[in-house]
Amino acid sequence: MKNLFKVTGFITYISMLFLNAFVDLGHKILIQNTIFKTYEGQDQIILTAIVNALILIPFVLLFTPSGYVADKFSKYLVMRASAWFALGITLLITLGYYLGWFWFSFSMTFLLAVQSAMYSPAKYGYIKELLGKKRLAQGNGIVQAATMTAILLSTFVFSFLFETLLSNTKWLTESNIMQIIAPLGWILVGMTLLELYLAYKVPKTTETQHNKRFDWLKYRTGKTQRENLKVAWNNQFIWLSIIGLSIFWAVSQVILATYPAFAEEHLHVTSTTIVQGMMACAGIGVMIGSFLVARISKNHIETGLIPVGAVGLAITVALITVISSPSLQAINFLFLGIMGGFFVIPLRALMQYHTENRQLGRVLASYNFVENIIMLSFLVGTILLARIGISDIQIFILLGVIVVVGTGYTIFKLPQSLIRFIFSRLFLAKYRIKIQGFENIPSKGGILLLGNHISWIDWAIIQIASPRHLHFVIEKAIYQKWYLKGFLDLFGVIPISRGSSKDALNRITELLNEGKAVCLFPEGTISRSGQLSEFKQGYERAAENANHAQIVPFYMHGLWGSRFSRSSEFLKENRQSGFKRDILIAFGKPLDIHTPADKLKRRVFDLSFSAWQEYANDLEPIPHSWLQVAKKRKWTTSSSDIVGQSINHYQFMTAVFRFAAKIRQKSPEQNIGLLLPSSTAGAITNMAVLTLGKTIVNLNYTSSREALQAAVDKAEIKTIYTSSKFLKKLKSRGIDAEAIFQKTRLIYLEDVKQEISKSSMLATLLTTIILPTRILKWLYLKPVKHDATAAILFSSGSEGTPKGIELSHKNLAVNARQVADILNTKENDVVMSTLPTFHAFGLLATTLMPLNEGIPIVCHPDPTDVVRIAKGISQFEATLFFGTSTFFRMYIRNRRVHPLMLESLRL
Repeated sequence: MKNLFKVTGFITYISMLFLNAFVDLGHKILIQNTIFKTYEGQDQIILTAIVNALILIPFVLLFTPSGYVADKFSKYLVMRASAWFALGITLLITLGYYLGWFWFSFSMTFLLAVQSAMYSPAKYGYIKELLGKKRLAQGNGIVQAATMTAILLSTFVFSFLFETLLSNTKWLTESNIMQIIAPLGWILVGMTLLELYLAYKVPKTTETQHNKRFDWLKYRTGKTQRENLKVAWNNQFIWLSIIGLSIFWAVSQVILATYPAFAEEHLHVTSTTIVQGMMACAGIGVMIGSFLVARISKNHIETGLIPVGAVGLAITVALITVISSPSLQAINFLFLGIMGGFFVIPLRALMQYHTENRQLGRVLASYNFVENIIMLSFLVGTILLARIGISDIQIFILLGVIVVVGTGYTIFKLPQSLIRFIFSRLFLAKYRIKIQGFENIPSKGGILLLGNHISWIDWAIIQIASPRHLHFVIEKAIYQKWYLKGFLDLFGVIPISRGSSKDALNRITELLNEGKAVCLFPEGTISRSGQLSEFKQGYERAAENANHAQIVPFYMHGLWGSRFSRSSEFLKENRQSGFKRDILIAFGKPLDIHTPADKLKRRVFDLSFSAWQEYANDLEPIPHSWLQVAKKRKWTTSSSDIVGQSINHYQFMTAVFRFAAKIRQKSPEQNIGLLLPSSTAGAITNMAVLTLGKTIVNLNYTSSREALQAAVDKAEIKTIYTSSKFLKKLKSRGIDAEAIFQKTRLIYLEDVKQEISKSSMLATLLTTIILPTRILKWLYLKPVKHDATAAILFSSGSEGTPKGIELSHKNLAVNARQVADILNTKENDVVMSTLPTFHAFGLLATTLMPLNEGIPIVCHPDPTDVVRIAKGISQFEATLFFGTSTFFRMYIRNRRVHPLMLESLRL
């Protein structure tokens, strides 16, 4: 740091900036203190916010001309011109003080800000010209410290002098106060004269673009502004730095505008010196933080301080409304400033470092524009909130929320220096990794691990699962991202791109021949469905000249639906269960290094079966997972009939539990026959049977009389639950169910419903609402084994004995999960359920899956009633519709079905 002060002209430059900040803040403090003395409550907050807004507006309006001026002319000349302009403004301000023109002096804040707006790009751009890139962080730290010192001293000096001049005098209005404090205007003038003198002493620089012209037409139309912003937008380092800095200063502005009223009302502090002194402690903190950053960042930009500062800011802002002691508030402001220094200095250095010299003025002007737009928006928001009666405490709470969100985003965009730390904690805290085929990974020799690609963190999961260090092949576009590159280099990754993959493939060959382990994802991109896609053949070229290497196939399961996958937000929410996510990696037996892509994909596909089978052991049975989701979805719609009422999840649970109780009484046998169409009642009954741990046998009412009777006999069904209304419809179509099932007891749902009292329904409803999920499971769900039979489906053959397919609870749970994963279910999904539940997809895809995922179903008993179904799709905005080609063909042929009626469907 001592060497920094030895740079010719640096002390002069720092002194000039100090004086400029001292004068700017001095006038602002005098105006704010006058407002503090003459206004209260919301009026005080509004006027203070307007003062701050007047300072910001010129930065918004002049960001393009100021950037143009800073790039076209030598920055030292711009600083000289600004000093002359400041001198004229301070003379006018002093005149306004003596004449008692408060509102005139109030408005002159705007002109003083105009001078600052034209001055700012040249002032900060001059740092790079004077010090170069190597010491940008140090230089910014010193500049920030000097500026904060000026703010601190100006706050103390002018607040003290303000209180001293008013202490022995009487005043009634703002005009009286202006005339009493008028001599302080000469301090502003004197400081500005000294600033002007120093402006002529700073070293001359040569960074100019004299041939550059300003296009006023482009400026008036906003094209120039967009071009300037595009320069910053195109560089992620620059843009994220600008946004981070802008949010910080916007929050700071709102604190400065709101805190005086807060201190007066809640801390009962009436002295402007004390109020300004507490806030000035933040300036001391920024100064300390800036010096610390300068010491830490001697020859580099220490980006690891950014998230540290963000977390500290979140804590200190939250404490403002909690602390009641002025001394503790001062300490909190001090800590806030230190954390602000940690956050601001590295970001500003990053922004300057990644900007070309010829564009520095434009970038800094863009920074001023964005920063002041955001600050102005925050201040306008503060004014509006105050106008509608929002209290200062509520404003601080809102600020706290904003800072917490900003902190979360900062951590999400962590620099390379902290990514390793974050990932290590993340994996230990959130994931439980299981491994199949660990013995299939050779302990030595070249191996090429090839498998599916599900999420952004696949590489990390595979590395954790592998006992050997892996060199990953990664998309070059991802590798070049600033927040990943440094960390990925630690793992020796190999960047690859489709246009230029030769070097990467050669590097893979070299590593394999060196006996190293390399991992790549032959799909080439992250899955958008959770399923295997085409395997590219690029790895085959890398393997051509690899000697004595082997391929180890792998399959990962459990990351689809994680926040790092491309699944829908709805699916991610549904897959978040428990404290840790189970991830299973299955490694296959080694293959010959020259194994082609099609054969490799078959091997990986085979591994997916074993992975799913193992994963299914940890899945809850359908009734248990349904209850958990239903309890979570609460009052949202669970099921509807096209002709009939809709019921929510609480009502659906209530009906299931009451029907289950009746089935338990009436049917002690294991296998329960169901003769029901697609309907809400049918869905309730199917779920009720499953909650009892019994086996549902949905009978195919389109089969022949012989096939139906044979199915009943084979499944040893003693009782069939059906609907009298539905049997009448079947009879009208020539199917007399009562005659077919003469030897089997038929129980009508209408009768069961009549037996359930309203008081028991109400009691059960209250139970489902009040009791937690765990207790509801204990009360209403029977524990079942995964391999226990849950459903039996019979083929519809008319001759011979029908063949029954038994589905275990594991089968149902796995298939329902797989269907939801493939569909990538979404928040607004609605399933049109018309397939009968004796159909495999009718039971799984249109009944159990949506109930298990919390997706509303819309039922209709007749899948051939295409017009009414089409109307139902339109009315309920259904998004998922399952059917056979025969059923779908009806929609094409029926002229009463307009394509717009099916517009909401996505699959």
